[in-house]
Amino acid sequence: MKIMFLGADHEVTGSCHFLELCGRNFLVDCGMEQGKDVYRNQEIPVSPSEIDFILLTHAHIDHSGLIPLMYARGFRGRVVATGPTVDLCSIMLRDSAHIQEFEAEWRNRKAKRAGYEEYVPLYTMEDAVGALELFEGVSYDEKKELCDGVQVRFSDAGHLLGSASITIWAEENGVKKKIVFSGDIGNLNQPLIKDPKYVKEADYVIMESTYGDRFHGKRPDYVKRLTEIMERTFSRGGNLVIPSFAVGRTQEMLYFLRKIKTERLLKGFEDFEVYVDSPLAIEATSIFNKNVDTCFDEEAMALVRQGINPISFPGLRLSVTSNDSKMINFDEKPKVILSASGMCEAGRIRHHLKHNLWRKECTVLFVGYQAVGTLGRSLLEGAKTVSLFGEIIHVEAEILKLDGVSGHADKDGLLRWINSFEEKPEKVFVVHGEDSVCDSFVYCLKEEYGYDAEAPYSGSEYDLAAGQWIKLEEGVRLKAKKEGNRRASDIFMRLLAAGQRLLTVIRHNEGGANKDLAKFADQINSLCDKWDR
Repeated sequence: MKIMFLGADHEVTGSCHFLELCGRNFLVDCGMEQGKDVYRNQEIPVSPSEIDFILLTHAHIDHSGLIPLMYARGFRGRVVATGPTVDLCSIMLRDSAHIQEFEAEWRNRKAKRAGYEEYVPLYTMEDAVGALELFEGVSYDEKKELCDGVQVRFSDAGHLLGSASITIWAEENGVKKKIVFSGDIGNLNQPLIKDPKYVKEADYVIMESTYGDRFHGKRPDYVKRLTEIMERTFSRGGNLVIPSFAVGRTQEMLYFLRKIKTERLLKGFEDFEVYVDSPLAIEATSIFNKNVDTCFDEEAMALVRQGINPISFPGLRLSVTSNDSKMINFDEKPKVILSASGMCEAGRIRHHLKHNLWRKECTVLFVGYQAVGTLGRSLLEGAKTVSLFGEIIHVEAEILKLDGVSGHADKDGLLRWINSFEEKPEKVFVVHGEDSVCDSFVYCLKEEYGYDAEAPYSGSEYDLAAGQWIKLEEGVRLKAKKEGNRRASDIFMRLLAAGQRLLTVIRHNEGGANKDLAKFADQINSLCDKWDR
C-alpha cells in the first residue's frame, strides 16, 4: 500500500500520482505539462499495460492530457471519472490529438525543406479515440467498488463542470486507510457551477496549492469591470481579445456578457457582438447545457426555470471553421473575441494576437491563471515583443487582467477546505503549486495549523500502511533540451513501452494451447529477425 509522486510536484501542471493498493496499480490523474518544465519528472514505475485504473479528478488537459499516450503505450485498464468529466474529455482529448497532429504536420513541412528528421506527434486521434472507449462515468457521492479492497467516491470540487475530489478506501492485510485527493479546489461563488463540497475524514490528503501564497481579495463586480474595459476599448475603435480556456472560463465569460447585453449596460455599444472562436469551446458549451440539473448552481438554475439560457444572448457568434475564424479580423467593427487556449500556447488565439497585439486601440484581457513559461505569462509580465508564426510582433495593445476571476481557491479557500476535516489527517502532501508556493503553504500548514505536511518532489514514495517514506527525492532541475532530442526520447519510450506490453501479453497467455503459443512465439521471432540489427 504505497503512493509515488510523479507529476505536478513543486510545479503546477502535469498532475499524476501512482498508487499500489490491494495488488492493483492505479493512477490518479495523468496530465500533460504546460509551459516551462522546471523539474525532472519520474516515469510511471510500471508498464502502462500494467495500470488497472486511472482515476480522473477533472477534464483539464494538465490532468487528463496524457491518457491517450498511455493508451498508445499499451494501457487498457479503466478510466473512472464523473459523467460530465467523461463528456468533456470526449472533446478535449480529441482536440488535443488534433493539435498534436496539426503541429507535427506543420513542423514536418519545415523539416522536409531543411532536411531534418520527421517530427512524430505525441499521440494521434486514433490513440485518443481508443482511450475514450476506456472511460466510465460515475455520479457524485456514489461509493463504488473498483476491486477487492478498494472503493472510491467522487465529491464536487467546484472547480469545473464535473470536477471532483476523490476519496479512496483501501483495506489490505488487515490495514485500512482512507486517502483523499483534493483535485483542483474551486473558488466560491463562481458563475454557473456549485461551490466545493468538503470532505470530512481522511488518513492521508494529497492537496493542490496553486494559490497557496495569495488571496483573491474582495470579490470584484466582474460585470461592472468588464463593462468599463469594453467601453474604453470600443471607444478607441479596438477589439477586446480574451484568451480563455475553452472549458469553464469561456462559459463564465458568456454568463457575464449575457448580463451586460440583456441589461444594456454598455452605453453607445448596446448591439456589440461576441465571437466565440473555438470549436472546442462551442462543443463544451453544449455539454454545460446538457448537465444543467446536476452541476449548475442555484443562481443559474433560477434563470433556467425562467426559460433563460444563462450562456446565450443576441449577438453571440460561433466561429467553427477556419474561414469563419479568419473573417473575424477583417470586420473592422469593435467586438469581443473569446478564443482558446487560455495561456496562448496553441489554438486560434495566437492568430488573434497576431492581428491585434500591434494595435494601440485594442485590449487583451486575461481571465485565468498563466503558468510560468507561457506566452500569456510573458505578456502579463510586460513583454514588448513576441514571436508568432515566425514573425516578431510589437506589443502595443493594452494588456489587462480581470482580477479575482479564478477557478482555483485562494489561500483562504485552501485552508477552509483542509480545515473542514473533523480530525487532522495523519499526513498532508502538498502538490500542484509553483516551487516556492508549495514550500510556503507547507510552512503555513505546519507552523500555523499544526498539520504534518510535506511537499514531495517527483519520484518520492511513501508507505501508506507503515506511515513512512520509502524514498524521499531531491528536486532535479532540468536544463533546456533541444526539441529534437526530447522527441527522440519520447519515441524511444513509446517503443520501450510497446515491448513491456508484449511481455504483459505473453504472461497473460500462460497456460494457453501449445499450438497457439508456438505460433505466437514464431511471430515474435520473425519480428525480432526483421529489426535485430
